[in-house]
Amino acid sequence: MREEDLQHAESYRDRVSTVSKAGERKWVYASKPQGKWYHYRKILAYAYMLVFAIIPFIKVNGLPFFMINVPKGKFIIFSFIFWPQDFYIFAIAMITFIIFIVLFTVVFGRLFCGWVCPQTVFMEFIFRPIEWLIEGNPGQQKKLDTGAWDFTKMYKKALKHFIFFVISFLIANLFLSYILGIDELFHIIKEPIHDHVALLIGLVFFTYAFYAVFAVLRDLVCTTICPYGRLQGVMLDKDSMQIAYDYKRGEPRGKFKKHVDRTDGDCIHCLKCVEVCPTGIDIRDGLQMECIGCTACIDACDNMMTSINFKTGLIRYASENEISAGQKFHFNARMKAYTILLSILFILMVILVVTRKTIDTHISRVKGQTYQELTDHKISNLFEAKIINKTKADVSVTLKLEDLSGDIKLIGAKQIVLKAEDINKITFFLEIPQSQLKHRSNKIYIGVYHGDEKIQTIKTTFLGPFI
Repeated sequence: MREEDLQHAESYRDRVSTVSKAGERKWVYASKPQGKWYHYRKILAYAYMLVFAIIPFIKVNGLPFFMINVPKGKFIIFSFIFWPQDFYIFAIAMITFIIFIVLFTVVFGRLFCGWVCPQTVFMEFIFRPIEWLIEGNPGQQKKLDTGAWDFTKMYKKALKHFIFFVISFLIANLFLSYILGIDELFHIIKEPIHDHVALLIGLVFFTYAFYAVFAVLRDLVCTTICPYGRLQGVMLDKDSMQIAYDYKRGEPRGKFKKHVDRTDGDCIHCLKCVEVCPTGIDIRDGLQMECIGCTACIDACDNMMTSINFKTGLIRYASENEISAGQKFHFNARMKAYTILLSILFILMVILVVTRKTIDTHISRVKGQTYQELTDHKISNLFEAKIINKTKADVSVTLKLEDLSGDIKLIGAKQIVLKAEDINKITFFLEIPQSQLKHRSNKIYIGVYHGDEKIQTIKTTFLGPFI
């Protein structure tokens, strides 16, 4: 191949598919796919949206099944309550999730984007079908966009964007229910708007954000904004399964003519694979960052191959090694390493969740306070305890000094009753005989008991006079 031909063949890599040579946005008018893969994706998408819609209504033992209440620092996952003090578990969980995504991408490419990413699911199975219904097929959409602003255009555009905005508003409310909880959301809706102005501003913001994503940004989210799309290129290797064009079978391309023997490859250059692509790429150019693995091009190509009695699978799930060398997929060393690392992290996360304390205590001397000498040869320090009750029931606890004799005297209360799902603050004096103090700063241990059961032992310091 001549150098200029080679440069032309590789020119698609110079810019993303939705940007022209002049740097202008190229609007993607994608045709509706038809085929088994689209059918499977549709079933999964509707199941996904159904689950997404009903999870806020699911409760287990009176607790939401899933809630991420960032303002209150309260997180409920699978009906287990987590607090900011459990952040180390979230850190491990986040690392585990990242390793899972890396492993999944190394093995299956960008399959997540095309099948379960919320952006793709809502765009391809709610917003784009509405657009097809109102504005017609891609050819009709182009004609409408380039035509004059007559009554038909204004009516269709207004109707489409009104529906888009309403759906975005519903998605924003559903998103809010994951943060506040569905009960709190319904309670707020019933109250006057002026009591929740900040919340209303947030709701309007997210509504416009979702509307902008699905009405304006669209494919730019996948090709430009999403960091995962940018990273996938460095994760894949020649053993990764991906949507690939079989160039050995398809090249050279040539037009199809009935009753004429072909000397070309199986690709008849019908461009059906390009017409259905939601990011506007030509999969025949090879693996591209913009490809979201949605399988639309597979269905389009298979339908065309079937109609002309050619073998299907010209575009299919395959690794580069399978296309170029005929090698079947195998789990290579990198995949095995990620799998081992993922297993270790998952086991660690399970252990942390199982051993997580439902009552967590932090005790320290009150800042700015020194010791007090009492008349009965005792030294007193003022302490503050912050006890987090992560359960949904009130719990009574007692504090006992370990290894040393001494008295704990609560301030403002006779006993410690921890409120459910709350951070409880307790202030108390700790009195220890001076004869037991050996240093200026003494390490002491305070046990937290629920009845006769020790829940936790807290290490802190007790300040005494110079010895």
